[in-house]
Amino acid sequence: MAPGGFGRNLVLKENYTFLVANEAAAVLGGEHGLYSRDTRYLSRYAWSVGWPEAGDDREAQLLLEHSPRPDRCAQHVAVMAGPTQVVAIARRLDIATAAMRDAVTVTNTSLARQTVTLTLAFETDFADLFQARGWHEQPVRFEGGTVCRAPGAASVRFDHVASDGLEQGLTLTFTPAPSEVTASAATYTLELRPGESVSLTVDALLRDPLEAAAQGAGVGAATAPRQTRDPSPPATSRHVIAYESWLESFGPLLEGGPHAAVLRRAALDLRALLLFSEHGPIVAAGIPWFVTAFGRDSILTALMLLDRRPDMARGTLRYLASLQGREYDAARSEAPGKILHEVRQGELARTGKVPFGRYYGSIDATLLFMVLLHETYRRDGDLGLLRELRPNLEAALGWLATDADPDGDGFVEFAGAQGGNGLSVQSWKDSHDALSHADGTLAKGAVAVAEVQGYAYAALLAAAGCLGDLGEATEAARLARRADELKARFHETFWLPDLGTYALALDGDKRPLEVLSSDAGQLLWTGIVPEAFAPTLAATLMSDRLFSGWGIRTLGTREARYNPLSYHNGSVWPHDTALIAAGLRRYGFTEQASTLRDALFDLAASQPDLRPPELVAGYERTDSPPVPYPVACRPQAWSSAALAYLADWA
Repeated sequence: MAPGGFGRNLVLKENYTFLVANEAAAVLGGEHGLYSRDTRYLSRYAWSVGWPEAGDDREAQLLLEHSPRPDRCAQHVAVMAGPTQVVAIARRLDIATAAMRDAVTVTNTSLARQTVTLTLAFETDFADLFQARGWHEQPVRFEGGTVCRAPGAASVRFDHVASDGLEQGLTLTFTPAPSEVTASAATYTLELRPGESVSLTVDALLRDPLEAAAQGAGVGAATAPRQTRDPSPPATSRHVIAYESWLESFGPLLEGGPHAAVLRRAALDLRALLLFSEHGPIVAAGIPWFVTAFGRDSILTALMLLDRRPDMARGTLRYLASLQGREYDAARSEAPGKILHEVRQGELARTGKVPFGRYYGSIDATLLFMVLLHETYRRDGDLGLLRELRPNLEAALGWLATDADPDGDGFVEFAGAQGGNGLSVQSWKDSHDALSHADGTLAKGAVAVAEVQGYAYAALLAAAGCLGDLGEATEAARLARRADELKARFHETFWLPDLGTYALALDGDKRPLEVLSSDAGQLLWTGIVPEAFAPTLAATLMSDRLFSGWGIRTLGTREARYNPLSYHNGSVWPHDTALIAAGLRRYGFTEQASTLRDALFDLAASQPDLRPPELVAGYERTDSPPVPYPVACRPQAWSSAALAYLADWA
């Protein structure tokens, strides 16, 4: 059996550029690659070491791989002759926006002359990320690299024209020039005297008109098809947040205590996941598949970090406001006032083969946008921001009053992808099979999901607070009454007394989905649960059917569709558990909240890299670490943010 999973990957990132490689920093296939803005620029990148004049007793061993920050890593490879190192190879890999530098120093540590060969094999396929992910036709190796030589250096240049006319490229520059270089490999043959060192550098420069335009360079206007509203507005160096400044925001949390190492890892990962624009910072959801802005993920992460990085909340609000829905477009699930779900910039998105170029298939991002706006205003008291985004708030309220409730029953609903190949389930558990009845049959029709109603309740109160402070007392009072009415109607319709919880959802026929799920736990976070029923719900959440010991399962263990290694039907998501913990604390269940908090820190500490992954399997906790979900993203923004969110409780 071969080991699997993203947990063994090395990931490095800065802005939209990121590397996914194996533990030896080699790009060998599968999800591996050097990516930028949803295009893969390197599909193979791997060093090999040889010793042509020595016998078979030599072996190259990777003795150290250390990543002090998520934009760089260092390695030490020893060429061993029996128990003795004869050649040392020190390597440092750095990622920057649209660039990667690979610096290698080779040292003869023996008393004899040594001959060593270093060969770098490389390929590109300019694949769309959805191809690399296996969702569409498989990419093919790109042929046609041009070898160029210059004094003291050599380069290999790849030029590519996408199907929509976008001109992209990659140049690998080798300094000094290799002994041999072709369009797919470069070899250095090094003759080293005892104690002699030789250094070499490989620079990868990505030529991406989308990145050039976003950096304000004015490049690519003729070759880069632009959307009406730019999903990657200009950013310059003044928008970038230095690691040192970022870490200062977390202050004493990183300086001591039992969780300092885990929190430092989380803080570093959150900085690495930032995307920069003129609007301010916004966080990417996760690596490798979600290095882009996601409405729901970015908003919840900003909420969790609001006290430490309010600039991220402001950047998130302004970025999402700039792309707020303006028209009806069924293929995109767009409607006026709606906040987007995700943005993609790869070839398949640009040509419409996937609908995610600017995609609005999220039922809750608009609601959470209103919550974030009010919470940001409450923290900073910035009436200017409130006035600036008032049109966006009013547009969001317009959507909530109309398109969010197509049948007028007072609940927020979605009917899945309409006229396109988008998401059929548009709440946070967006797997196609995430919403089921007790017998396992899937919900059909326009579905009203439980936690979405909680978000709507919180959004109405948030909007009331914003408009009240803007002098609209009458409208604020009306929205507050709507919130109270929703709270009463929701409890009456969704409460399941025999199960001690709320229905997961109502299907299109208004039948409740009578299953135990984590969704009910998030209702505590929103405040929609009547005080009298909170103790019963808290007990249900902490029962062994939902609490695994590592967190709250997305679906109860006795449900028909329960599968501990599914994406949304029995797994444990750290961010979900964190919101539930915060909800328990809100209602006064501090002991239960602390139990969940401690479980999440234990989960992170159990990981070799101290990272809480996107999700883990829902098996009962034992003496071993949790069973990993094979393709869980790591780092994942809201998982890392969950730790910082809960850390201040100590």
